[in-house]
Amino acid sequence: MFAADEVTMGFIAKPLDETTWPDFAALVERHNGVWGGCWCMAFHAKGSGAGGNRAAKEARVREGSTHAALVFDGAACVGWCQFGPTGELPRIKHRRAYEDGLTTLPDWRITCFFIDKARRGEGVAAAALAGALGEIARLGGGTVESYPEDAEGRKVAGAFLHNGTLAMFEKQGFRRARQIGRHRWVVDRIVAPAPEGLGTTASRSH
Repeated sequence: MFAADEVTMGFIAKPLDETTWPDFAALVERHNGVWGGCWCMAFHAKGSGAGGNRAAKEARVREGSTHAALVFDGAACVGWCQFGPTGELPRIKHRRAYEDGLTTLPDWRITCFFIDKARRGEGVAAAALAGALGEIARLGGGTVESYPEDAEGRKVAGAFLHNGTLAMFEKQGFRRARQIGRHRWVVDRIVAPAPEGLGTTASRSH
């Protein structure tokens, strides 16, 4: 679990597991399964269609083969960031461009974000990213890679920023590795292992 040092004024990040599954599921169900019934399965080896994705996601949670940092405001789950070892999340967008410049696979991928539509613009995504990095550190650290969109000088609806923004990742210490689309970048950073017993708190960002 993430340790919470300050819980009154900030968002709290918790890992997706059997204890937080009901909170995650409630958020997804409030948004009609998210992105046409995806249930955050699109980046795994294969989906099961809108009808089977819920069951497939829950099965992965129970067996520990899916990872996410869930963001809570009080008792309510208001968003998440999905991450995982590269083998757990083999499907990414812009794959041809990505593979053209590939030299070494990362240890971890951060693939997507989802924020409650009533809570966008409040810093939930930044809190989710911080929570994911904290959990990666707890799990041993390593090279972390993601594929955000450069939204600088452009109006992009928050609902379409599934991979987060380049600026948000750069604020968390990621560097631009290479460009794989008109506005899409591969970014990476090294996360050091956390000292044993040390967790993280994802603070409210403005």
